[in-house]
Amino acid sequence: MFVLSLLLAATTPIASAGSSLRDSGLSPSWAEAYRKADTAVAKLSLDDKVGLVTPHENPCTGNTSPAQAIGYPSLCLKDSPLGITDANGNATAFTPGIMAGSTWDVNLIRQRGEFLGEESKAAGINAQLGPVAGALGKIAHAGRNWEGFSVDPYLQGIAVAHTVEGMQGAGVQAVTKHFIANEQELNRETISSNVNDRVIHELYLWPFADAVHSNTAAVMCSYNKLNSTWACEDDHSLNGLLKTELGFQGYVIADWGAQHSTEKSALSGLDMASPRYGLWGANLTTAVSTGKVPVERLNDMVRRILASWYFLNQDENYPPVNITAAVRGSHEENVRAVARDGIVLLRNKGNILPLSKPSSLAVIGSASVPNPDGYNSCGERACNKGALGMGWGSGTADYPYFVSPHDAIKQRASGEGTTVILSATDDPVEGAKAAQGKDAAIVVITSDSGEEYITVEGNHGDRNNLDPWHQGNELVTAVAAENPNTIVVIHSVGPIILEKILDSPGVKAIVWAGLPSSESGNALVDILYGETSPSGKLPYTIARNESDYPAMIVTTDNDDFVEGLYIDYRHFDAKEIVPRYEFGYGLSYTSFDYSNIQANSTARAGPASGEVIPGGRADLWGDVATVTCTVTNNGSVAGAEVVQLYISMPSTAPEAPPRQLRGFAKLRLEPGGSEMAVFKLRRRDLSFWDVSSQEWVLPDGSFGVFLGASSRDIRLTGSISTTTPVYA
Repeated sequence: MFVLSLLLAATTPIASAGSSLRDSGLSPSWAEAYRKADTAVAKLSLDDKVGLVTPHENPCTGNTSPAQAIGYPSLCLKDSPLGITDANGNATAFTPGIMAGSTWDVNLIRQRGEFLGEESKAAGINAQLGPVAGALGKIAHAGRNWEGFSVDPYLQGIAVAHTVEGMQGAGVQAVTKHFIANEQELNRETISSNVNDRVIHELYLWPFADAVHSNTAAVMCSYNKLNSTWACEDDHSLNGLLKTELGFQGYVIADWGAQHSTEKSALSGLDMASPRYGLWGANLTTAVSTGKVPVERLNDMVRRILASWYFLNQDENYPPVNITAAVRGSHEENVRAVARDGIVLLRNKGNILPLSKPSSLAVIGSASVPNPDGYNSCGERACNKGALGMGWGSGTADYPYFVSPHDAIKQRASGEGTTVILSATDDPVEGAKAAQGKDAAIVVITSDSGEEYITVEGNHGDRNNLDPWHQGNELVTAVAAENPNTIVVIHSVGPIILEKILDSPGVKAIVWAGLPSSESGNALVDILYGETSPSGKLPYTIARNESDYPAMIVTTDNDDFVEGLYIDYRHFDAKEIVPRYEFGYGLSYTSFDYSNIQANSTARAGPASGEVIPGGRADLWGDVATVTCTVTNNGSVAGAEVVQLYISMPSTAPEAPPRQLRGFAKLRLEPGGSEMAVFKLRRRDLSFWDVSSQEWVLPDGSFGVFLGASSRDIRLTGSISTTTPVYA
């Protein structure tokens, strides 16, 4: 949690990765918002109240009924986490969450949220359906992992917090989703995620706590069941975990079609209905009139919805709904910056990159050019034709434009006298032919996924396997056999197995370019030609074999989460499995030296006991330890390094993963430059969830501290200890 001033400019050092402006600079406070809401509720009729909690689907993704008695408009809720849908090219298609996560840059992530909020407000949208704190990614194949930021709950939580604060700082309600343990697409509307109490707290609830601490206005409950109860009518998770334990002040809305009852969902904590299936409306009116749902519960639903509206000052001169308003501004700058700084350089043999005015290049692969049918020809990106900028489903947005890898490379090359040969096919023979005799060959390959209601090339949302699509392995192998300077560019929703590609001696570089949205080619050229040194780090682990991952898609209606706390790198570390590229890995065009670790602690062992504020007990969010180190750029070019802090728990704690991410700092350094990274560890960062006491407990003893360039490239080690234990 690197502590510097919270600046939005991408050129400044990163702000505190763990800092969260709980009040977000907003006024009125929740208390004032609730005072206004209480006054308003007293003026509403039963029909008004039911209208406020029962949205329909026109003209926005969801619209509530207006309430003239209090000047409340039809609340507009709109997809998606990436931008405004149905905007006719007038809104920005921001980079997917996983690309933002791979920047490890809270300034860019926060700015991305702010710009999304600005566009939504200008279009009159009250609530934007994002960000994604669920889909943590325990299953590498899962279809919607790319909508979230990382498989690590800490990184996911920090990114979610800054996104919420960015969006709501611009005046738009963030609808954080999908609550909770929504980890695959297959059978998503019938499957039960069976998760024990400690795991739910330490992994799947963790990023939602960050969202609540950042005052997210709303939370969307998910399709799946949690421990055999539908997520949108689960009293334990909605009323217990979310509203009581985390002190959530906003409202809970059901995902579209995720509601299954009238009375039970109302009594279990749902505040706004799914716009589909008509389970509230007249049915809720009857339930209240007959006493099956107490009027106090209906009033609480309305109070929460109105409080979020007042909290964001949406009662004051809010723009009218205009979904196709021209709202993009210069926000493509953030798209390019995130796409560029999220690129992870995996291999660079012989320092083939950056390119230096080659006389000839071959650009190969159907993914190197835009979809020949048009970059928005597939609704909700429901195909994998041409260049890949995002997955498919409701979490997408139309591209206002699209710069493909070939477009950008050709433009750059034309100014340097480089001849560029294009082979926009995935045929290995044609690709190999194009690569012959060129100074270098750039091969672009993909792997795609999305939501379960769309099937793309036989993949029903989740990926069938972790191989590249469209003969990607064969294409790279054939090209590399003909050209000893082959550069592989990968656009993928998540990890793919790279072993066949790595076995090709001609593959000199692998550029993991993720999901870059509309600035794909420009961001890629920035890295390929060294305009910017690569600084992205993997937000997940790339394994050597699919079977190395701890969890697979479950084909029954019960997923027992048997991997427990051991997802992604936690599993690889605990089982001593060597990954191909570990979590947090990424190369640079320069090198960095780490030195002078210092660590101190004022932490007292024992359970958290503070008052409940948004996010949980207040003392969980207080700083209890500080770790610092010095990082020096000892190369010849400017670059940015993501310093990562991992901790190990004392022996007095219950079984835990060997290391867990608990801080990161992205430092931008000129050649020879040094800077101190300062990490502030909060009480929650050093605590485990104690099932017996139902509290977060900070254990007594010595914590291992590990600072490094990845989860396995540890450069410095130290320890911090608790003071005299104090138990309540």
